[in-house]
Amino acid sequence: MKEGVSPVSRFWRLLTPFQKEIYQIYLYAVMNGLVNLSLPLGIQAIINLIQGGDVSTSWMILVSFVLIGIAITGTLQVLQLRIVEDIQQNIFARSSFEFAFRIPKIKLSELDQIHAPELVNRFFDTLTIQKGLPKILIDFSLASFQVIFGLLLLAIYSSYFIILGIFLCFLLWLIFKITGPKGLETSLKESKYKYQLAHWLEETARTNKSFKLASDTNFHLQKTDNIAINYLKARENHFKVLVGQFQYFIGFKIIVAAGLLILGSILVFQEQMNIGQFVAAEIIIILIINSVEKIIRIIDTIYDVLTALEKIGYVTDLDLDQKEGELTISSESGISLEVNNLEFGYPDMKRKLIKNLSFSIEAGAKVTIEGNSGSGKSTLLHLIAGLYDFDEGEILMNQMPIHNFKKEMLFKNIGFYFPSNQLFEGTIYENITLGRPILNEDFFEVINRLGLKKYIGKQPKGIDTSIKPEGKQLPRSIIQKLLIARTIVHKPKLVIMEEPLQSVEDDEKNKIIDYIMHPKHDWTVLVVGEYPYWKKKSTQIIELT
Repeated sequence: MKEGVSPVSRFWRLLTPFQKEIYQIYLYAVMNGLVNLSLPLGIQAIINLIQGGDVSTSWMILVSFVLIGIAITGTLQVLQLRIVEDIQQNIFARSSFEFAFRIPKIKLSELDQIHAPELVNRFFDTLTIQKGLPKILIDFSLASFQVIFGLLLLAIYSSYFIILGIFLCFLLWLIFKITGPKGLETSLKESKYKYQLAHWLEETARTNKSFKLASDTNFHLQKTDNIAINYLKARENHFKVLVGQFQYFIGFKIIVAAGLLILGSILVFQEQMNIGQFVAAEIIIILIINSVEKIIRIIDTIYDVLTALEKIGYVTDLDLDQKEGELTISSESGISLEVNNLEFGYPDMKRKLIKNLSFSIEAGAKVTIEGNSGSGKSTLLHLIAGLYDFDEGEILMNQMPIHNFKKEMLFKNIGFYFPSNQLFEGTIYENITLGRPILNEDFFEVINRLGLKKYIGKQPKGIDTSIKPEGKQLPRSIIQKLLIARTIVHKPKLVIMEEPLQSVEDDEKNKIIDYIMHPKHDWTVLVVGEYPYWKKKSTQIIELT
């Protein structure tokens, strides 16, 4: 995983593709801030006319000028909303495909340390980003520009306002500098417990039968209570930071109001400002104070967006399968294998699971792998499939190192069956083909050979019958047959299987094994299976110790 990427850096990286749009938003915000200042300037001029008793065409023009300014600000805000909406939709689409692209390609060694479905929960932080962007890009920018332009306009009335404005800007920066990092830290901690609770509730749902049958215990409630308490404590700590920031800003508002009002009053007493200018200055002061209040309210949204980016970044930072190889599988027959001095151990293991292992397999061979429990049979299959990176030694496919092959092309030519394989919500056809272009005759031959024709024929929509997630309510034997069909329907050059027929009747097992291990098939077969008939039909047996 990548380290050292701050949430703020992630935020700027998020906005990088939308630089043109953001420039437009800021341009509209600047124009909006300037036009908003037409209100106090127009009112100043109107008051001066009224004081002079000159209510004429000039008065009507000034009133119209102020009203047009209000209309323009509204139009600019609508334009900003349109741009931000386009950005929101773009971010949602990009995030959707980012997750869909990355999750199947994340290194298996990374997923061994975490629960993959829990990662998907982080997608919902995309919605948090969507909701927060309008406030950050429109409200925050407009409020900031109004504060800046307001102080600049006041500086026109007197140079003293320049000094006061610089001091106020420094004070505002100091508040963010002191309280900002703490607020982000507590927000991240709060989010951590939020995801931990969501993950535990998912686990409760996944194993609901276990908790249903253990009705004499409240373990699931106790664990929920513990996580919820931690979340509430973290939330309270974050709220304290927000309250502290709010208190700082209240003090800041008091300083702003007091400084501007006192300075403005002194200038009026010294006849350096007239009443119209003073009223205009007070309106500007009110705009500045309101803008500061907007900034206060948006701070919590900024924390939410930065935290959401950090959580999504956890997924996007996971290492993907490498694409270093350039070779493709070119042989028409099965794949030959050669393993030389292979060594592998999981990071949390004290010793190597596989040590100094060597063997060779000819193309088209039908091989059974034997060994005691814990000897590394399943791990060996994963290594040969290219799902794990081994520590030492080499694996050769068609006499070439496995690392020299493109992963996509390698996986395309391998059929996998592992106990962890599952059916997804979709039709029978979709679950078998996985979107691959399969000829109808090849599809139905596999269906017939695996004994699925009778079962599918009884379904109301045949191969278009929908399957529930994980194949719920399907017989276990049917699930295994469907997964085997998925493994071999695309005619791979290497078939890798681990205990594929445990729930199938013995007579059907023999027929399926006869089909898979038949010499007419060019594919090379590696199978880990306790059923004796696998060994009987094998041309080679490899035993792990």
